[in-house]
Amino acid sequence: MKNSLIVCMYLALLIAVTLAKPADKGRVKEEVKLSDEEHFEGNEHNPEYDHDAFLGHEDAKTFDNLSPEESRERLGKIVEKIDADKDGFVTEEELKDWILLQQRQAIDRDVVERWATVDSNKDQKVEWIEFMRGTYGADEQQLEEELSRMQENQHMDFSTMIRRDKKRWKVADMDNDGDLTYEEFVGFLHPEEKGHMREIVVEETMEDIDQNGDGFVDIDEYIGDMWPKSEREKGGAEPDWVQTEREQFFAFRDRDGDRKMDREEIGQWILPEDYDHAQAEAQHLLMESDTDNDKKLTKAEILDKYDLFVGSQATDFGEALTRHDEF
Repeated sequence: MKNSLIVCMYLALLIAVTLAKPADKGRVKEEVKLSDEEHFEGNEHNPEYDHDAFLGHEDAKTFDNLSPEESRERLGKIVEKIDADKDGFVTEEELKDWILLQQRQAIDRDVVERWATVDSNKDQKVEWIEFMRGTYGADEQQLEEELSRMQENQHMDFSTMIRRDKKRWKVADMDNDGDLTYEEFVGFLHPEEKGHMREIVVEETMEDIDQNGDGFVDIDEYIGDMWPKSEREKGGAEPDWVQTEREQFFAFRDRDGDRKMDREEIGQWILPEDYDHAQAEAQHLLMESDTDNDKKLTKAEILDKYDLFVGSQATDFGEALTRHDEF
């Protein structure tokens, strides 16, 4: 009885979190590798995306609690690290390498944290039952028993999550032994990082957006996924960014001009093979900061544009910093 109560409490909490963000669905999203922020706001670069890409999400939050003077001081120390060859300049390639490092470190932190919760017997692999217990607080049979007592919509939500986990698990399990090694677990948690996970990412995205089940995503489904019905029903004028997205859909997403996206076009949208996000972000930062147009940045040029790189939204400088890394 005690175990059953614990499972119910755990599921209730998880349901609350899940239903609080119905559009998220745990799916890989466009440009997820550099930031959870949208890259553009209308036609303008989103500075929060730049901050996340340059600093990593956690350190970006730390900088938000710093005064402009403190931000500049820490940024100066970061610039010295980015300048790998110590020639006094930061090149586009050095910027790109730095951005990729922030990405890798964020993924490593996430995987290490999750690994610790699921590898319960510390044998350097994760069994499906360990994953279920570490993630959902119960094994599959216990979950089925508890789910059967839930309302239908809640039962469907959790059944969908578990079914999706199973399919992604199978693809991540490259040696087909039923368990995941650490590297296989990286692919499971961050499928955008592993080429062999591409198709499962496309399948999950299609499942979420293709509301009529015809195997394609039309313009209404595309916009509906970004601009949920609850927001549309509030009334008022359509936001400018929605019109921009409509134009993007027909100009770039729908590559063959049939007014809908198929699986290949979905893949090129969320995991483009011909677009390097880190390179594009490095080019953007360089272009915005290179005042003498010599294709490289001095420390002074970067500090002059400190708000582009790190910004500062602090209003309460007395708040304790969440991290204390040495910059």
